[in-house]
Amino acid sequence: MKVFRLVSGTAAALALVTGLAAAQPAAARDRLSPGAAVAIGALGGLAVGAAVGSAIAQPQPPVVYAAPPPPPPPVYVEEAAPVYYERPVREVYVERCFTERYREWVPGWGWEHRNRRVCR
Repeated sequence: MKVFRLVSGTAAALALVTGLAAAQPAAARDRLSPGAAVAIGALGGLAVGAAVGSAIAQPQPPVVYAAPPPPPPPVYVEEAAPVYYERPVREVYVERCFTERYREWVPGWGWEHRNRRVCR
């Protein structure tokens, strides 16, 4: 991430210096040698890149982890005397079922044995 900030700051400075160099009048460009112009451009680019980089890269505050809050103090409650009560009496209905076998006449077939469930 820091490399990207350095490269983007340098690229912005280079674009600024290039734009300023192109905007200069022709008379000012003729006074400097090409090597001196490159050196001034490089130094200006580095200075502007450092300024932009330092403006972008602000120091982050340190991460502070807080301790969890202390547990709440215990609460003492006076217990009431136990309460006894009788269970309600429920009648239980028990269904008594059994299976009954019987015979039935089936026309065209004959006697057939069948089962049925009888509950009382």
